[in-house]
Amino acid sequence: MKVMNRILIGLFAVFIGGISILHPLTKDIYFSESENRVLAQMPKFTWKQLASGNFTKEFESYVSDQFIKKGFWTGTKSVVEKAVGKRENNGVYFGKDGYLFERFEKPGEQLNSNVDYMNRFSGKIKGANTFLMLVPTSIEMYPEKLPRFAYTESEKYWMDVIQQLLNPSTTWLNAYNPLWEAKDEPIYFRTDHHWTTHGAFIAYQNAANAMGFQAFMKEDFTIETVSKNFFGTYDAKANDFTVKADKIEMYVPKFDVSYRVEFNDDTQVMDSLYAHDFLQKRDQYSFFLNGNHGKVVINSSVKNGRKLLVVKDSYAHALVPFLANHYEEIHMIDLRYYHEKLDNYIEKETISDVLFLYNIATFSEDPNLIWLNQ
Repeated sequence: MKVMNRILIGLFAVFIGGISILHPLTKDIYFSESENRVLAQMPKFTWKQLASGNFTKEFESYVSDQFIKKGFWTGTKSVVEKAVGKRENNGVYFGKDGYLFERFEKPGEQLNSNVDYMNRFSGKIKGANTFLMLVPTSIEMYPEKLPRFAYTESEKYWMDVIQQLLNPSTTWLNAYNPLWEAKDEPIYFRTDHHWTTHGAFIAYQNAANAMGFQAFMKEDFTIETVSKNFFGTYDAKANDFTVKADKIEMYVPKFDVSYRVEFNDDTQVMDSLYAHDFLQKRDQYSFFLNGNHGKVVINSSVKNGRKLLVVKDSYAHALVPFLANHYEEIHMIDLRYYHEKLDNYIEKETISDVLFLYNIATFSEDPNLIWLNQ
């Protein structure tokens, strides 16, 4: 036993020593594609920073982020833990059939505040129809795929609560029922927190009548698979080497329509609703409408005078391409980055319809809806 302990101690010392030697020789990484974020860089040393404790904290973050082959070691840890029976890593459940899930926590006061902000806002805008679509996440659709004893709040329950609290001037667009009926179809990514193009299409068809237009059918589109190697946000957290990739589909209209897409945070203009360059990156979901921006304006060749304002999270990015075939203009606002008075914006841009589109988890905890209360 003593010999074995000495061997293990020796191996550990060699490992630590090797890491210590190799780390200074390895170039730091600025951006992590797998985590989709900027990594901590070597902090600047000053005696003042050391005395305050800031240098130590920043250095700890730096070492953690820049650890050699971090993805390999964390992935190996995840696979080993899964093999010995662990069913969760970094808040992500390992489900059946390759599905990853993130539990839905019981909402706090933020949910009530967000409903209140919405109700006040819809009560003061004039001349525009207001709609709310809240979308369940995959964990609500597939309880049978969860590991035993996995805990999650009922998203359906809280969606029903919100519907009861909603101002009558806002039309509730039911996304839950049509998605539940189609749950055996590929409506959610297995490795990501978003719905698929097909899931968004089902919600679009169901919302059409309430929003005042005739939805196109599946046969009106050519469905193209644009990626077969998509690994999403759940995969980045769980870091499980054994999870298989998702595919991303694009619905291309068979009918004649064109688009012009403008962004408020740069000079880029696109003539497509899709940014194909992102298919070569980790963040492939940004293929839809070029990812997150404070404001996006879509002009289509549909000349009917209808203008839609979408206040949203990223679930909207897969659905708006379908709506763009029914509106002359669509204005997309992300309240994380855009803080102008929206009632003035609606009047200035002569908006006819306003759609709030969020997944239920984001809507329950997003503090940025307070910007509606201006």
